[in-house]
Amino acid sequence: MLIFDQEITGLARDLIGARLLVRGVGGTVLETEAYGRDDPASHSFRGLTARNAAMFGPAGSVYVYLSYGCHLCLNVVGRPGEAVLIRAIRPEFGIEAMRERRGGAGLLAAGPGRVGQALGIGLSDGGTLFGAEGFALEGGGRATELLVGPRIGITRAVERPWRFGMAGAPGLSHPFPAR
Repeated sequence: MLIFDQEITGLARDLIGARLLVRGVGGTVLETEAYGRDDPASHSFRGLTARNAAMFGPAGSVYVYLSYGCHLCLNVVGRPGEAVLIRAIRPEFGIEAMRERRGGAGLLAAGPGRVGQALGIGLSDGGTLFGAEGFALEGGGRATELLVGPRIGITRAVERPWRFGMAGAPGLSHPFPAR
């Protein structure tokens, strides 16, 4: 059972291997990134705003943001002002729907923008609790070997090793540094 109200890198690790479903479409979480409240790379770093309000909602809720003006990114809220970005999933349920949403693209859910598009995420999903309204997140834990590395696609606090991936899994968004 996932515990959402915990230290954010612990939640990011525990989400690896979890089954994520959005309205019946999804699969196994392969890669995550953690963003803490005191983290200069986090949307919550400067405090509560209308844009990041869902990050301050209940643990185990959804935070969605628009990246680069075109990609909707799915996050799992932990403690107030903290969230875990879902960077990649292994497509297992509703694959045909994912293909349609992605225009038949080969990489269905490797990268946070692809995950959002494949799952049909919308800004209106922000604040939804996992376990309600078509959102499910089950299992996970530390039973699998994890890859750990710096977060990518950011310019602040890039040195923090807060990106986690399932070792040996195809479909990660970007290679991890050699150990």
